[in-house]
Amino acid sequence: MSQSLRWGLVGTSFISGVMADAIRLEGRSEITAVAGRNEERLTEFANQHQIAGRYTDYEALIRSDEVDIVYIALPNHLHTDYVIMAANAGKAIVCEKSLSVDVVSAKAALAAVEQAQVFFAEGLMYLNHPLVAELLNQLDSGVIGELKSVQASYSAAISQFTNPGSKGALFNLGCYPLSLLHRVLSHLNVTTKALPELTGFGRIGEDGNVVESNVALQFDCGVVAQLHTAEDYGLKHQFELLGSKGYLRCDSNPWLPAANNRLVVAEYEQPERVVEVDAQGDAFLYQVRHVIDALEGGEIELCYPAANRDDSMAIMKMLCRWHERVETE
Repeated sequence: MSQSLRWGLVGTSFISGVMADAIRLEGRSEITAVAGRNEERLTEFANQHQIAGRYTDYEALIRSDEVDIVYIALPNHLHTDYVIMAANAGKAIVCEKSLSVDVVSAKAALAAVEQAQVFFAEGLMYLNHPLVAELLNQLDSGVIGELKSVQASYSAAISQFTNPGSKGALFNLGCYPLSLLHRVLSHLNVTTKALPELTGFGRIGEDGNVVESNVALQFDCGVVAQLHTAEDYGLKHQFELLGSKGYLRCDSNPWLPAANNRLVVAEYEQPERVVEVDAQGDAFLYQVRHVIDALEGGEIELCYPAANRDDSMAIMKMLCRWHERVETE
């Protein structure tokens, strides 16, 4: 394309700033507009990131002729309305995870994207990073044998920053271990159309949402998984795959990969082997790079192993089932 692709950021949260930095660093596109409801915060954000176009009306930004790609960084429960609006406006869309907080609205959003045939990506940015590609490559090597069990956890102290409408830890943080579980299972071609058997429990916070939860899942392929998430602990990660021959674990944070990352693999009762995975930057940089690559190549989804629309829907169904089970326990 002869003209640089132009981003419009919907929301002025911390994550919008991280994306703005990644867009600048990637270098092949530009940010022409940002929208926020708080004028003081909007001005501060726009000045910090040197963005000329400033809107207090989200729809006005989305419909602007100066915007090619809409990045939606609002609370989870607001995502789908603006995905639909952007799709109807013919814009490329990057929507922060989680796509929604319920299956019905997620289906409506993806149906609008399908009908408009516009580019769409859910912001599961880590799936774009070389660390995930190497993790899948290690599995393909057969080093752990047949996958049997997955153990994963992600926690971070974010409860004081979250919007009550975003429905808590599962949609804010639990989406990370669940989505990586989904990617591993689909990569190994052991998933089925049936949702897994699921048991779980959780702890409810002051805002009435789940702030911590454990869940056990059993898939009809025989794989079992134990997932945990919490949004009022400090930052802590775990992702470990147990197979018939050995195991693989992420020594560095798989959901915040950076320039230097580590996997550990071993056959049972044998010495561990460290796999160093170097990269040119973090997952946001790679996400922006792959969005631009896709759009310049005329694609409407990101390249594998990033999430496509079917992945987003499958992840949302499991997230919502997890949430429903915790609420009813």
